[in-house]
Amino acid sequence: MKAAAYHRTGPPDVFEYLDVPDPECRSSGVVIRVEAVSIEGGDVLNRAGGMLTGDPHIVGYQCAGTVVEVGESAAAAGAAEGQRVVVTMANGSHAELVSVPYASVWPVPDGADIVAAACVPVAFGTADDCLFEFGKLVGGETVLVQAGAGGVGIAAIQLAKRAGATVLATASSADKLERIGHLGVDHGINYKEHNAAEEARRLTDGRGVDLVVDPVGGSTLQGSLGALANRGRAITVGNAGRERIAIDASPLMGINGSLTGVFLGAEIATPRVREMIGRHIADVASGDLEVIVDRTFPLADAAAAHAYIESRAAVGRVVLIP
Repeated sequence: MKAAAYHRTGPPDVFEYLDVPDPECRSSGVVIRVEAVSIEGGDVLNRAGGMLTGDPHIVGYQCAGTVVEVGESAAAAGAAEGQRVVVTMANGSHAELVSVPYASVWPVPDGADIVAAACVPVAFGTADDCLFEFGKLVGGETVLVQAGAGGVGIAAIQLAKRAGATVLATASSADKLERIGHLGVDHGINYKEHNAAEEARRLTDGRGVDLVVDPVGGSTLQGSLGALANRGRAITVGNAGRERIAIDASPLMGINGSLTGVFLGAEIATPRVREMIGRHIADVASGDLEVIVDRTFPLADAAAAHAYIESRAAVGRVVLIP
């Protein structure tokens, strides 16, 4: 099979389009012919400087496609050739075939767009956990979604609005804010022109927001703490800004505020998360939730796709098509 892989970490041009052995099917697993790869933030970070699990290393932890081979115990559990599925894994999605445990796949509803389905589990699962499981968001509250034009941001805007929240979202340009406005943004904040925390306070008549979902980290996270209302909750989920600074948590003391870290991967195999992600896949398939795909690239052009993500021009997901 073909794969986009690398022998060393670094900039996007470390990618090579290689012939590698087809993966073996395990008894409890399935082999999937990949039809769409959602490039996740962790894929970009791994390629830039993460751990290599093979030589060459095939990066990527989310894709969708069709089951083409089934292990014996997986067949007993209901797996069958021809099933359309979306799957998460530790690595390996940037390839024509993937071998995964059957327990890590979700069925894609008949008629659903396979590209949209490929983008659901990590983004929508993460957003849901940030908002509800750990953020404790309820209707009538106000939430600030940092990086609203990213995958988690787009999911969080929709889920928060559907729950009855007032939604503030940040992006780096008026164009990006316009492109996500229909998802449920009540107030957009261009962080290139305004201090996001100060603007959030202005838009809430000085009160601040009840919850912040922050996938950026660094100085953006520090600002997020300053946007909180009394008893406000800040959720940090990743470090998309790649900025390593010490966070001063002292602003939380005066408001009885909290800062919680969220990592979907720690609970993605639990029945709670599997059921929750399954609901979001169904809602995307029915049109009740929306995936925005900014651009698709052939798998052979993985380097260009990663470079495009790093340009920060994308709104929504960037997808590879084998």
